[in-house]
Amino acid sequence: MNDGFVWFAIAFWLGGWAFNEWLVRQKFSNPLLNRLAWLAVPLIFGAALIIIWEGVVIAFDIPPILLPAPSDVWVRLINSLPILWADFQQTFLKAVLIGYAIGCGSGFIVAILIDRSPFLKNGLLPFGNFVSALPIVGIAPIMVMWFGFDWPSKAAVVVVATFFPMLVNTIQGLSASNSMERDLMRTYAASWSQTLIKLRLPAAWPFIFNALKINSTLALIGAIVAEFFGTPTVGMGFRISTEVGRANIDMVWAEIAVAAVAGSAFYGVVALIQRVVTFWHPSVRSGRS
Repeated sequence: MNDGFVWFAIAFWLGGWAFNEWLVRQKFSNPLLNRLAWLAVPLIFGAALIIIWEGVVIAFDIPPILLPAPSDVWVRLINSLPILWADFQQTFLKAVLIGYAIGCGSGFIVAILIDRSPFLKNGLLPFGNFVSALPIVGIAPIMVMWFGFDWPSKAAVVVVATFFPMLVNTIQGLSASNSMERDLMRTYAASWSQTLIKLRLPAAWPFIFNALKINSTLALIGAIVAEFFGTPTVGMGFRISTEVGRANIDMVWAEIAVAAVAGSAFYGVVALIQRVVTFWHPSVRSGRS
């Protein structure tokens, strides 16, 4: 047992914790410093977790097949960049992005149509809640049978996973404007489309972006899980299932790291777009103050 590294990891953890506690309480006059402080807190916390992980693996001599050290995962990641890039292209750039765009876009359009029809609202929403409760592991084999082993079947799983969260949130958002605001639009002789564009959609944007952020993680999870049920010899899910069978756990963790970074970046991009579009919302204004 390497006691020196263990004590260093514990000291780094405690020091990082204390520094973060101090940092979150600071209010700098410079907005740039406030933003840097806001970014530094999760980075320091993540670095402390990685060092603790490394220390635990070294101190207790944990076999790599159970839990590889972060340093071993990093070495495997650097040495496997071509494989990881090909897997990223197959899973994220094809299945995730295409399925996400189709699922969210169609959910939004159907929500607008449902808003015009009380019959569809009462008939389709309960069915949508039923379908959204179906497990991905049950849908994925069916989609593979329907659309084949390549990325279209994974994109179809993503469409199913993202369609109904967007549908439900958009319908809820379209009802966010109060009756007084809608009455005011009617006094101005505004048509349904004018009321939708000028009042109801702006009020619905926070709900819509909430669905977009939820779907950014659901899409990646759905695509990876779908690849467990049949795929060409490429893809994040394929690589994870294959390398687990070969006991190459460091490669599995390298794929997990790539997926985590991609999912976090995707979520961050959607959150940044939300701040630009809904700059007027109280949650965004309070976050900037």
